Amino acid sequence: SGLVAWPVVLMGEFEEAFLAIPAEVIRLTIRANQKCFVTRPQGVDDALSNRFILTANIEARDGGKEIAHGNGKVVRARLSDALYFWTTDQGDLPDLAELEASAEKFGLDLKKPLDQRMARLDHLGVTFHAKLGTQGERVERIKRLAEELAPTVGADPALARRAAVLAKADLTTEVVGEFPELQGAMGRKYALLQGEHASVAAAAEEHYKPQGPSDRVSSDPVSITVALADKLDTLVGFWAIDEKPTGSKDPYALRRAALGVVRILVENDIRLALAAIVGKASDLLSFFHDRLKVYLRDQGARHDLIDAVITPQSDDLLQIVRRVEALGAFLDTEDGKNLLAGTKRAANILAAEEKKKTAVAETVEPALFRADTEKSLFAAVNQAEKQAGEAIQNDDFSGALLALSVLREPVDSFFEHVLVNDEDQAVRANRLALLARIRTATGQVADFSRIAG
Repeated sequence: SGLVAWPVVLMGEFEEAFLAIPAEVIRLTIRANQKCFVTRPQGVDDALSNRFILTANIEARDGGKEIAHGNGKVVRARLSDALYFWTTDQGDLPDLAELEASAEKFGLDLKKPLDQRMARLDHLGVTFHAKLGTQGERVERIKRLAEELAPTVGADPALARRAAVLAKADLTTEVVGEFPELQGAMGRKYALLQGEHASVAAAAEEHYKPQGPSDRVSSDPVSITVALADKLDTLVGFWAIDEKPTGSKDPYALRRAALGVVRILVENDIRLALAAIVGKASDLLSFFHDRLKVYLRDQGARHDLIDAVITPQSDDLLQIVRRVEALGAFLDTEDGKNLLAGTKRAANILAAEEKKKTAVAETVEPALFRADTEKSLFAAVNQAEKQAGEAIQNDDFSGALLALSVLREPVDSFFEHVLVNDEDQAVRANRLALLARIRTATGQVADFSRIAG
């Protein structure tokens, strides 16, 4: 579009022998270099034909034969280069003797072409980032983290280690040197060619995913493990050197990496304690929280419910999602709506009195009760707090909310029959302590004061 003033569509061709090159390489060669379209044989979805579509800028007298022939010559030359890159990548490197130390370090087999390329990546000391070391050092970190994460994800640690070691190997291949956008895709092809396990080959391509909100998330445990290790290493590393995103600037795509971690964990139902990985970078945890909020809002979740369940220490993203879902379902019930109203009323009264520095008893003293509704509420709070706590210990968030629902009637009755601000200071302090117990019991589950309504 915009390259020609008088578009005339023609068809050119090239030798069938070039179809030995992977379709992605042919497509990029013809599209990027020649601004032409590749074609498929009719009725075939997974292979290309040896024809291509070009757009001339003139209606030639010979019907375009000479233009098509000229374009064909250029395409052949380009594909000859691509074929050379493709075959060279499958052969031995000339400097194998120099790669033995790197091969030993990563447990590589120098009889295999992709292993050679990984050894060369390490041997050349290719810089990843001036403050974060070389690509080889980064692969070593990703390998260790992948082995650590594998049991949590349900991946074979040996396959995860092998996949992590080979994941960046195609960076030194000729094809990726010519077409950087094929990084990962070529790693997968070369891994399969040298007989790697299908999951190891898939991880070479899929560990970069998801690249954006519309990109799919892998479901293969090995791919998931390496993808998490890769993204977490990137985030922890850049946080360690204080290279965080600011405003609209995010040169290292760290928001995309964090959103990738969020989607991988949530969409594959993986429980992972991030605090142990991010270590002292506590603000990295809040960065994950921000990405999770964006993700959940895009999924239609209420922002107030997200804020109600997230605490600065929340490091299990899947658990946060499950809590938001359960809380939303609970608040759609009559019990949920009424308990929310009663709990917010208790929290508001307590907050107002605390602001005025009104005395609040440290513990609730049953001897100071003057009404049966106080006794009923006290008994209900004790029961709800205990049962909700046990349910949370078992990761049963719905069960915890169900345990709290018994508070609905006693809270309503308490406010109907009892004046919190009694003239007797001791009674008032005791009743405020009872409201504090409501806040503590419900606070195990969510901060109800943050919920609208």
